[in-house]
Amino acid sequence: MEQTTSADTSDIGEGISLDRGLVVRHFRQIVLWPLQLMPIRDDLPIQKHCDFIQTQGFNNLWREVEDEFTGDPSQFQERHYSEFITFLPSVQRFLYGEGAGRGSGTNQESPIRVSRRTDIARVRMTYPDPRSVPVIFEVAHIDLYFFYDIDIVILAMEIFADDLPLACVEDTMLRFARGYPTYWESEGQGGHCLKKAEWLARDGTVLASSDYEHKEKYLSFVCQCRAPCIASHWEYLLEPLVLHHSGKTGLIRYRQIESHLLPLMAYLTIDNPAALTRGDFIRLGLAAAPDPSDSLPYSERHLCDFEDRYFYDRYWSEQDPKRPGTRFICSGRVLTQVSDCSDRFLAIRKTGLEQFRHEYFVLFLIAHFHKAAMLMLSDRLVDALNRLEPGNLESVRNFRHMIQ
Repeated sequence: MEQTTSADTSDIGEGISLDRGLVVRHFRQIVLWPLQLMPIRDDLPIQKHCDFIQTQGFNNLWREVEDEFTGDPSQFQERHYSEFITFLPSVQRFLYGEGAGRGSGTNQESPIRVSRRTDIARVRMTYPDPRSVPVIFEVAHIDLYFFYDIDIVILAMEIFADDLPLACVEDTMLRFARGYPTYWESEGQGGHCLKKAEWLARDGTVLASSDYEHKEKYLSFVCQCRAPCIASHWEYLLEPLVLHHSGKTGLIRYRQIESHLLPLMAYLTIDNPAALTRGDFIRLGLAAAPDPSDSLPYSERHLCDFEDRYFYDRYWSEQDPKRPGTRFICSGRVLTQVSDCSDRFLAIRKTGLEQFRHEYFVLFLIAHFHKAAMLMLSDRLVDALNRLEPGNLESVRNFRHMIQ
């Protein structure tokens, strides 16, 4: 069985980039992948997708996650309470539903249904630099978020590791959250992708591997289907959901609505975050490639107002360089939290890991659900317009039905 990450990463910083001795004591990354679901059958409503993944006899590993609000009240924790009261009432009803309050007589469940698979325990990442060694990340959870009456599903995968060089963290943020390559290096590997990503079972068995290097597969798929295919390890992860344009059979089919760059959240604790340079923070905020600390990922003109637009420094104090606190960076696709790993700051509720994994995750999920829903509606409107024949009465009726 493979060694743990802390034992596997002694020289990876040197292999990836110039290593200044900065070590990320704890690193956690959550990748989101919004996908558009296709109708199962014309006579079934869209919301049946989450039921089909449970009941259609698939040899699948997804199991529905029980909501904390529908279980035993004695098991309801303070963490759940803190998460609940963070949001406005309208958001609370969207996330958690509405209980049978006095006079209402109804018990409205949450419009969100979550399914989880637990067979994948670790991810082994092999980086393109031949001097680097593979790194193993633990998997915290892999979930599918279904939304009632909206044909959107969001894959959420959370991984973590301890004691990684900063350069390794930056390279992981750059390369892991990619659905497919956009180009290929001269050596044949996918551009900006991992050399290999492998899903591992608890006993170390390789369940699936990436195929970014198979250039012909991606070229021929786009040529034939007018749509990009996805890497084999992500395809395996989503089963029994199948890519709509593929030749695979499956009732639950999905289409891509995002680019190859998947939304991600990153959480880092460092002994002294004040040692990070401006370039380091910008790279962490954009999931940019590792580079020397005194360099910038893009031009100074392009980044001149980056701090004003994307930094949130309510808990950050540069006046105390030994214990500066926590800095948040949100550039849209990427939300990064960098914290001082001292007990003083990790004890603050709004900057702790639990808030990152729950309250901030939910905020990130809502934002990308909204974006996915708008992209999905745009796609459906375009499809409806393409099918419309203004002089055909039946076509006009179908158009009105689709618009409704």
